[in-house]
Amino acid sequence: MTDVVDRATRSRMMSGIRGRDTKPELAVRKYLHAAGLRFRLKSRLPGKPDLVLPKYEAAVFVHGCYWHRHANCRFASTPSSNKDFWLEKFAANIERDKKVKVLLRNLGWRHFVVWECQLSPLALDSLIRKIID
Repeated sequence: MTDVVDRATRSRMMSGIRGRDTKPELAVRKYLHAAGLRFRLKSRLPGKPDLVLPKYEAAVFVHGCYWHRHANCRFASTPSSNKDFWLEKFAANIERDKKVKVLLRNLGWRHFVVWECQLSPLALDSLIRKIID
């Protein structure tokens, strides 16, 4: 019985998580647009990047530290309950991110990741320089 309750609770929790237009993503968009970079939001590229800059053949992913397991980040904690489920889910996310990076590279696209905990003007300026170069 508790397994059914756990699944129902997980399902409700997961349904409330936004996949697009998160605060970190909006902040990156605003900063890049103000810097004069133009991008597209919807793409058929592997991994569905958050931002695509066709002119520079660049795909930008704005990753949440928790979901994408940012190394040594205080936000990348693991829940204590149902630990096996979460570890499996996080491992699948990491593996998918690696595959997407390879697929994009094979298509001739560059891959950039912006971590939510590292959103700062300095980090975004660095991203802009990397995209343009």
